[in-house]
Amino acid sequence: MDDTRYLKDLSKCVRCGSCKALCPVYDEQSVESLGARGRLALLQAFSSGDLRSSSILNDRIFSCTLCGACSGLCPPGIDIKEVIYHGRRLLKKSDKKRKYIRFLANIFVRKPGFSFKALRATQQILFPFLFKKGFIPFQPEMPEYRLKDSLQVISVSQKKGRVAIFTGCTVNFLYPHLGEALINVLNRLGYEVILPAGEVCCGTPLRSLGLEKEAAAAAKRNLDAFGRLNVEAVVSLCPTCTNAIKNEYPKLIGRGIDKAEDISSFFVDRIKSIRLSRVFSHIKKPVFHDPCHLLYGLGISEEPREIIRQIGYELLETQGARCCGFAGTFCFSNQELSEGLLSKCTGDYMKYGADAIITSCPGCMIQLSKTERTVLHLIEVIEEAVLQKT
Repeated sequence: MDDTRYLKDLSKCVRCGSCKALCPVYDEQSVESLGARGRLALLQAFSSGDLRSSSILNDRIFSCTLCGACSGLCPPGIDIKEVIYHGRRLLKKSDKKRKYIRFLANIFVRKPGFSFKALRATQQILFPFLFKKGFIPFQPEMPEYRLKDSLQVISVSQKKGRVAIFTGCTVNFLYPHLGEALINVLNRLGYEVILPAGEVCCGTPLRSLGLEKEAAAAAKRNLDAFGRLNVEAVVSLCPTCTNAIKNEYPKLIGRGIDKAEDISSFFVDRIKSIRLSRVFSHIKKPVFHDPCHLLYGLGISEEPREIIRQIGYELLETQGARCCGFAGTFCFSNQELSEGLLSKCTGDYMKYGADAIITSCPGCMIQLSKTERTVLHLIEVIEEAVLQKT
């Protein structure tokens, strides 16, 4: 979004308040400046010179989870999420609170292999220290390996088609077993799988920190890596990545990866020809947690539920979707808000008697795993149901 479009969108706000209806942060604290309408008003005052940058202004603008729930509710059609991204770009120089997060995010994107090895080598000392001091809201456990570090092609004997995987940082570096599960299911269905070289971070964490230039550079690299592949689809286990490369890249660099697809929409019809049955016998009544970017960004809600029912689970339904409070970099600099959102979210699930939570976002898995309930990614459920029949 350029400055002209940014200012035009800000001027379109009529202060109706429709955008607050589904705002998770406003629902948590009910403070006007912590809702979408309040943030737009603050940015308009800042852009007109009536308000100077300050730590309070920065905290309000960076308190948005960027879930996207508000954009579809705006009568004048303001792209609120893009406005927030642009506002953060303008405020990043004065935002000292997230200075070190920006520095580390840049290092990780530029040198992911080095960062992975360094974090793994120091995790027994570094993570407990950072967690104790309140710098991080959870202690990640680095696996012994990452899913990929170069081009990989996993072939099948009777090829039905070819699919590429956009791995995403969380799957590649924290949950490689989820990527392996996806490869197993795709191979079982007859698909050759490509993990192309050159993939980098989708750029969403960078944009959330106001690093638009760096995010655009990452987007161009991913477009080069995936744009010319002769594949049926580019699937990902992370809705944030899928939404970014499909829907946000056109706004950021003018072109996206059109074949990008979430696993639930890709698999929902393709697994119907296979006889499926429940494998996790200890799970009786699971609930599906809607990742924000799956629901609001990609518009997907029924497909994962249909898959879970196909497998044979009695799926519980709750009243409305709730943000778990992870929201990428949000949970690091807004820890109290993040924990409050998690408590409300899981409280709803437990009220309905859920004994397990199934989701389709690795970020949501990190957050939801703070509870004592079983948390599974949808691909784990699909893999067990598909492969146990081979």
